[in-house]
Amino acid sequence: MASMASITLFFILFLHSSLAILVASDVSNQIELETYIVHVQKPPASKVLSDLESLDSWYSSFLPATTANTNEEEPRMVYSYHNVFTGFAAKLSSEEVKALENVEGFVSARPQKVVSLHTTHSPDFLGLHQNFGFWKESNYGRGTIIGVLDTGIRPDHPSFADEGMPPPPAKWKGRCEFNFTGACNNKLIGARFFRSAGGGTPLDEEGHGTHTASTAAGNFVKGANVFGNANGTAVGIAPFAHVAMYKVCSSSCPESDILAAMDVAIDDGVDVLSISIGGLSSSFYDDNIALGAFSAMEKGIFVSCSAGNNGPFSSSLANEAPWILTVGASTIDRKTTATAVLGDNQEFDGQTLFQPKNFRHTQLPLIYPGLLNASDFGPSLVSPGILKPDIIGPGVNILAAWPVSVENNTNATSTFNIISGTSMSCPHLSGIAALLKSSHPDWSPAAIKSAIMTTADLLNIENRLIEDERYLPANIFATGAGHVNPSKANDPGLVNCTETIPEAQLNYPSFAIRLGSSSTPQTYTRTVTNVGDANESYKVQIIPPTGVSVAVGPSTLNFSEQNQRLTYQVTFSRTANSFSGTFQGFVIWSSAKHFVRSPVAATLL
Repeated sequence: MASMASITLFFILFLHSSLAILVASDVSNQIELETYIVHVQKPPASKVLSDLESLDSWYSSFLPATTANTNEEEPRMVYSYHNVFTGFAAKLSSEEVKALENVEGFVSARPQKVVSLHTTHSPDFLGLHQNFGFWKESNYGRGTIIGVLDTGIRPDHPSFADEGMPPPPAKWKGRCEFNFTGACNNKLIGARFFRSAGGGTPLDEEGHGTHTASTAAGNFVKGANVFGNANGTAVGIAPFAHVAMYKVCSSSCPESDILAAMDVAIDDGVDVLSISIGGLSSSFYDDNIALGAFSAMEKGIFVSCSAGNNGPFSSSLANEAPWILTVGASTIDRKTTATAVLGDNQEFDGQTLFQPKNFRHTQLPLIYPGLLNASDFGPSLVSPGILKPDIIGPGVNILAAWPVSVENNTNATSTFNIISGTSMSCPHLSGIAALLKSSHPDWSPAAIKSAIMTTADLLNIENRLIEDERYLPANIFATGAGHVNPSKANDPGLVNCTETIPEAQLNYPSFAIRLGSSSTPQTYTRTVTNVGDANESYKVQIIPPTGVSVAVGPSTLNFSEQNQRLTYQVTFSRTANSFSGTFQGFVIWSSAKHFVRSPVAATLL
């Protein structure tokens, strides 16, 4: 891989498709109007259209004469589509639609269906409440520093205001490279740019960095919304954590800049590195993010990276080193649907942000969390002895800060956008890591990672297994340990800490095994540290993968003091009459208070 190889940003822009349902009234005739999405054929060859204005005229020619009433307050033509398909959106009556059906070149027209967004609350969705529980106990991440490698930042956005923020910790050595005073403060304590990122400033010209930084640690901003949707208070996961931005990307991210930024961030004194960047799977020695992350981990810095958006395909993920928290993307309790109909009557369900202000929305049931259909899957090609991704977290329909208005808003500083991807889930976990570090300053990166993984949720709101994009139970190589549960992670009971040993024997909070038809039994050793009550006893429960026999010894772990370490062994054997495939199971340690679950991914060859 070339030293200046570009790495693609992992994010999926949430398309602002101009699809909506509008209900209006013809004042003179009291005719009920509704917005229809109208698909038409392309203009005939005899009508060569050289510009968009001519295409708009072609669309207008389909509208019935009754729509030409100049006394109406708003034009009937709502939107002309130039790229998604050939057609337009217009406010029409049912009688006008019938007339439209007789026009040569007409393909279809159907009312637009929309379910509106509700509120802005990733932290609330994750069970973080402002006045009680883990969020308050962790002091909202106060005293921790999250370093973000991305496209830069918009420093004057209210998400990065420093109201209520203490000065940065004494260990902080970074600097602010904006060329105007007042850009950095007690929230945004550092901002640097690197050679190939362009612009000569840490200023964000792409939006990605502003969005991810505010997701991880944005301050409270009231009245946040996009097109009036998701109206509420925008806030990051660790709102009192400090932010340091390292601009390493514009449209792409050279590895040399990434390594330079990680090198500087270690010296600057960050506690967490949030990296929503990655390339294709490669050996660790040839993966510069993995190399930089290893050095960061050795210095006690937690590194969270996005898994990538090339799914849903097996072994498609990036950032798979065991010392990185590899994060897949899940859905949240927010979705607004719309349907586009093409000329051949194909229907495509999608989502839209645009709705009229007077639209009377209806809240419909939604099953969550689920998987983003683009979230990358394991197993790891480079390190099959490690289960990847590690965890999934919110990454779909995430509202966060944006450097410019997406709706021509006159309030140029308080601007937000809703986008999706593992780039969005990564900073959620970075913020959670900052909360855990604030709550448990003595925890190592491995302990924080273990706490996150062993307390993850497996079930959705209907108490069924989390589903994939096909609405089937998701594979363990898609979910990893499961969906993050921050409050449980704050009190995990036991944690796994890591030592230098072969990858399969790495003291990892999960197991990934491969057994052939004639394989001998495989034994793995794990050592856990008691971070719960001084006197606590755990009993093992085994849910074996299909075709695998699992034995654990000892079957009970009796702790007599905090931070005491005990070791157990797990032996995996292939059973008779088993068949090839990938299967999942769990090794669970439970006490009267805690429930510690390690996922098992078994590949039978």
